[in-house]
Amino acid sequence: MGFTRMVAAAGALTALLAGSTVALAATAEAAPNVTPQGVCGSGYKTVNSAPVGSLGTVYLTYNSANGNNCVATIRSTPGTVKAMSAYLYVSDTDAYAEDYGNYTSYAGPARAYGKGHCVSWGGNIDNVWVSVQDSNCAARLEKRTTTVR
Repeated sequence: MGFTRMVAAAGALTALLAGSTVALAATAEAAPNVTPQGVCGSGYKTVNSAPVGSLGTVYLTYNSANGNNCVATIRSTPGTVKAMSAYLYVSDTDAYAEDYGNYTSYAGPARAYGKGHCVSWGGNIDNVWVSVQDSNCAARLEKRTTTVR
């Protein structure tokens, strides 16, 4: 009788472990739903964006509650690690923020105070670089540049 219980317990444990493995595998394979607000925070609204070729998009967001801008570079399709960056520069105040490294889905957040100021921002995915100068200014026209290196 003791042997039967031990075999039943071993079978239950095996089934439990197999179920856990399946659940973990399904969770690990699910691609994250990355958004600019997910990277920068819930109070940030997208105010501008620029495509990084076909690889993804760089987003400029703004939080009206604290006057901060935030930049996030998000890949169209997460996958293997690639060199990525996100940067933000406010020339009037010389404020600068950046995030760069090797990432699977996004770079950022890069935050700086920018209320009432023109901002320059951009980022890269792999060998495609995007730069937007003098953005979100009432009097000036922004200048966009995309470079493949």
